[in-house]
Amino acid sequence: MIQSIGIAVVLLLLGIWLKQRIYFFERFAIPAPVIGGFLFALINLVLHQTGIAEITFDTTLQSFFMVIFFTTVGYGASLKVLRAAGPKVMVFLVVAIVLTILQNVVAVGLAPIVGVDAKLALMTGSVSMTGGHGVSGGIAPLVEQSGVSGAETVAYTAATFGLIMGSLMGGPLANRLITKGNLMDQKAAKVDIDESLIAHVARKLRGDAMLHAFVMILVSMLIGSFVTDAMNHFVGMLTDKAAFPLYFGSMIVAIILRFINDSREQKEYKELVPTQEVEILGVIGLNFFLAMALMNIKLWELAELAVPMLILLVGQTVLMWLFANFVTFRVMGRDYDAAVLTAGHCGFGMGATPNGMANMDSVVTKFKESKLAFFILPIIGGMFIDFANIVNILVFLNIA
Repeated sequence: MIQSIGIAVVLLLLGIWLKQRIYFFERFAIPAPVIGGFLFALINLVLHQTGIAEITFDTTLQSFFMVIFFTTVGYGASLKVLRAAGPKVMVFLVVAIVLTILQNVVAVGLAPIVGVDAKLALMTGSVSMTGGHGVSGGIAPLVEQSGVSGAETVAYTAATFGLIMGSLMGGPLANRLITKGNLMDQKAAKVDIDESLIAHVARKLRGDAMLHAFVMILVSMLIGSFVTDAMNHFVGMLTDKAAFPLYFGSMIVAIILRFINDSREQKEYKELVPTQEVEILGVIGLNFFLAMALMNIKLWELAELAVPMLILLVGQTVLMWLFANFVTFRVMGRDYDAAVLTAGHCGFGMGATPNGMANMDSVVTKFKESKLAFFILPIIGGMFIDFANIVNILVFLNIA
């Protein structure tokens, strides 16, 4: 176990070093643990194929860091922010949820055509597209344990593909929408934006606050483990085809505690949950969890799945382009802000919120700013979509 986390740290540092020096990784916002983990997976592939060795690791701490990360996702879901953000944010949340449903419909629909298990095909749906590497790491092991071989490898590979394609697609699509519709000439709509909702007021980090945050996360994990067990016991009485992931109860507990924290802040009580420190611990948890997950994937399992997986991923790419062009852009107002947000949706709908932000930044650098788009995307991509997506995925896994 100690050796496993030690190697994961080395791979994480290697990924950071490579990302700083190779433009491709920086351009497409490939996470450092993904770089290091995939590099080791490639080495392990060579060792396996040549018959020299096959390296395996203890994954105990991988699960621990995974639950830490998803617990912090729950703490990030502020219902106060969602209520105060206005109707445009709610509309985009609905749009983003609809996309996750369609991503899974496409995956399940193509599964019999390409001849793969529907649950395996779902790993190329919203698990890896909207969910990215984080949700892939939470869901794919469950599918693997249910007997679907190769689920983790497919999910992580699809998530990496999504990062690249989403980044390539967003800017050109927005550029076409803006120039074709002469959106630069339109008068900007006046929108009252409370930017304090997403502003990060950094304060000096303190050891006691960091300890407080860590304790709150662990308490949520403790209570959440009982919540998950209770939910799975209830579900088990109805069906043996579905189960909630280990971290689901912890996310629910964290959301409740965040709601209590926001209510206390309105009454000017002492902060129950130090959100800045929780966010930092979430980043730490995600990086360690991804490094351990990626270095464990078995790339040789992709050999028989290469062609079916390519077809599934092309299907997801076509869906994202059509959805962004004909749904996101139109529903969000068919104006300049909507075009910028469309670019962002391509990035986070096929990869991660940072990719969406990078897409939008490239668009506004060429044209003009869009405060509305930069307000909406991080709220939905960073706070709410993961929870909604996981519920959606569990439904599809149950019926697939």
